[in-house]
Amino acid sequence: MRASAWGVLLLLVLGNIGAWALSNRPTTPEKLWSGTISGVAFSPYQEHQNPQDGRHPSRSDIERDVAVVAPFVRSIRTYTATDGLEVTPEIAAKYDLDVTAGAWISGDLGKNEQEINSLVRLTRANKNVTRVMVGNEVMYRGDLEVEALIDYVQRVKRQMDVPVSTAEPPYVWIKYPELAQAVDYITIHLLPYWEKVPIEQAMEQVRRGYDEVRAKYPDKHILIGEAGWPSDGPYRGGAQASLVNQAQFIRNFLNLAGENRWDYYIMEGFDQPWKREIGGEAEANWGIWDTHRQMKFPMEGGVFEVPGWPVLCAIATLLAFIPMFWFVLARDDLKPAGQLFYGALIQGIASGLVWTATEAMTTGMNTMSFVAFLILICAQILLLIVVLIDGLELTEVVWTDRWKRKFTPVKANATGYYPKVSIHVPCYNEPAHMVIETLNALAKMDYPNFEVLVIDNNTKDEEVWKPLEAHCAKLGPHFRFFHLAKWPGYKAGALNFGLAVTAPDAEVVGVIDSDYQVTPDWLSSTIPYFESQKVAFVQSPQDYRDWHIHPFHRMINWEYQGFFHIGMVQRNERNAIIQHGTMTLIRTSILKRVGWWAEWCICEDAELGLRLFEEGLESVYMPDSFGKGLVPDSFAGYKTQRFRWAYGAVQIIKRHWREFLPSGKTLTFGQKYHFVTGWLPWFADAAHMLFVVGGIFWSLGLLFAPRYFEFPPTVFIMPTLGVFFFKVACGLWLYAARVKCGFLDKVNAAVAGMALTHTVGRAVWTGLFTEGRPFVRTPKCEDQPALIQGFLHAKEEVMLMLALWVTAFAVGWKEGGDNRDAYIWSAMLVVQSLPYIAALAVATINGLPMPKQEEEPAAAAE
Repeated sequence: MRASAWGVLLLLVLGNIGAWALSNRPTTPEKLWSGTISGVAFSPYQEHQNPQDGRHPSRSDIERDVAVVAPFVRSIRTYTATDGLEVTPEIAAKYDLDVTAGAWISGDLGKNEQEINSLVRLTRANKNVTRVMVGNEVMYRGDLEVEALIDYVQRVKRQMDVPVSTAEPPYVWIKYPELAQAVDYITIHLLPYWEKVPIEQAMEQVRRGYDEVRAKYPDKHILIGEAGWPSDGPYRGGAQASLVNQAQFIRNFLNLAGENRWDYYIMEGFDQPWKREIGGEAEANWGIWDTHRQMKFPMEGGVFEVPGWPVLCAIATLLAFIPMFWFVLARDDLKPAGQLFYGALIQGIASGLVWTATEAMTTGMNTMSFVAFLILICAQILLLIVVLIDGLELTEVVWTDRWKRKFTPVKANATGYYPKVSIHVPCYNEPAHMVIETLNALAKMDYPNFEVLVIDNNTKDEEVWKPLEAHCAKLGPHFRFFHLAKWPGYKAGALNFGLAVTAPDAEVVGVIDSDYQVTPDWLSSTIPYFESQKVAFVQSPQDYRDWHIHPFHRMINWEYQGFFHIGMVQRNERNAIIQHGTMTLIRTSILKRVGWWAEWCICEDAELGLRLFEEGLESVYMPDSFGKGLVPDSFAGYKTQRFRWAYGAVQIIKRHWREFLPSGKTLTFGQKYHFVTGWLPWFADAAHMLFVVGGIFWSLGLLFAPRYFEFPPTVFIMPTLGVFFFKVACGLWLYAARVKCGFLDKVNAAVAGMALTHTVGRAVWTGLFTEGRPFVRTPKCEDQPALIQGFLHAKEEVMLMLALWVTAFAVGWKEGGDNRDAYIWSAMLVVQSLPYIAALAVATINGLPMPKQEEEPAAAAE
């Protein structure tokens, strides 16, 4: 292990600790508080209790909570006199606490009578009830007319000797002076967070609210019935709900109240998860104590937004250290910058998971939110795995110090090794002129010992295949033509027929697509690698011609190049390339030994390559181009081709999945890694479909059933956005390193790949739940579709795009305002629509008229 590796590990560990410490620096509010709190709003509902569902605290619950607050306060305020909470004053008396007892008044007149009667009884029975409140924010909610509320207040006043009031925001008291005249004292609520006031201006807002009522009613005693700030919740205008801001508000308010001798209650004693259903995240997080009855912040000293961050930092460090240590130790073939980059990625993901899990577990959730949490955490893990995969590819491509398996074309055959090669060209209903050009190129090869088998299967029109038969006869005895009128097995069936009639002395079988025009040196540059008996097949990349003529062809050409010059180069290092069905050469004896081409699979080429690796054989991949074909003419053809690849991948996984398990003994670890991780992004595309539907469903829930649906924590949404931008940046970086094209071409290639997200996802889901799909060829030499046809080629994507846009707009319009969470959620929906926007863009570009032809530029370099 190089000394630099130890330095990398040290930097990673220290960097992680520093990042945690920097993001969790303590904040010390301007003023401390060391006195006794006048009072707190007291609601003893436990974490899994909810008055709306009839689940109320027991007497022991109430007594335990009174015991928690008693050492810190002189008085408590209650809100209801029924549902078992009428015993609160009796229990509070044991701890020498005064009580301001409340009756909950609403539009339910029968319930109101129960509340008032119980309030009168408990006040008469408990001397520590020093005053009462008839209703809480009744006018603010609009439950009753002011005359009805005054009537309740007067009825209670006639039945007891203690002062009587009701609680409302300041503006209600200003608007209804008759209400102020009816009460013995005025109770106001001062909650700047709800008024969207930044924490820096909160005390000024509190003083202004108090002074406004004081000026209006100088002869009335004023009680601040609620003053507080939530520790968590949505961003409202300039008001940020956070633990640090809550601590700052409470400390500053207690000092301000002490200086002015205000009478007050802090809102509130304990966090109340059940309130989330009626008011969102903020409503549940006003407590000085959390749901576990632990004080959330000290009244003196610094305040940490995440009080236990050192423990979380330690967990994240330990979680990442073993994989980081293993990676740095094992990858001495990487430059130190690569080790540092990928190690930082591992550590960042570990810290992100710890942070996310902690945020989720410390936030109370209703049933729907808990289900969403489970789904989102699984999705986030999948996304982070994809990030690690993409990050490793970037690391290996950019920072590899030395390549272990780098193959180059053979320039001189010193041994005179020229085994016979049988080249198979399967055709089905292909344009004759295109295939003839392919055959003419084969005839020009400089290799001395080969035959060409043209196998046309299931083409009905004689005018299509007869010219091919005639041209093969013209080219001589090395070219043989076969027409199979009714032949099963699609392309694999045709190739198996070709294998059966291959010349007995042919040691190597080559396969090219009917549109490929090979270079003269294809065989002479590649066949010498078969001198090694371990080599089962030699593969060179697919390359394309005439792509510069139309912008659609140009963008998909560069999208293809990324796989052949990035992914395949990396896979070759671990002898794990994907065999693809053109420009491939296979040892004939091995092809027959492993069971010929698989007719059950529509990706028979990739399936064969996997079987060859399961036999312990080797491949050779050189990224040099020895032939060029045609890209699909239409977006529909482009999608059809990718659907076939993805569907075939699922078929292969369903047949070979045991070999990918740790217990599988036929594949190396590197081969398992590349086959699993190579296909995992396609499963991520399938998951994207699921989450698009889920996002639309959840948005409808937010709009029409807000009691059961709430915005997922930002900690889940932001990583999703971050992963998207990481993948984009990673892709551009990889192209800059390995694919020599302009920046605009890089961007267009990314758009083209993104446009296939829905197609790939649909193929994966179809493959999981069906056993077989017919082979569909990728059409070539089609006429350009009209613009409207191009649009129709993306109709499914357009429908989903519009659904996401409509729901994003509706959520932002209805729930937005100053609710930052609503806009973040809407932004996530828009980001989820980007693949569909890309599909529409590519389909539209495909429909553009063919521009004037230009001279073809130089081929893409490695």
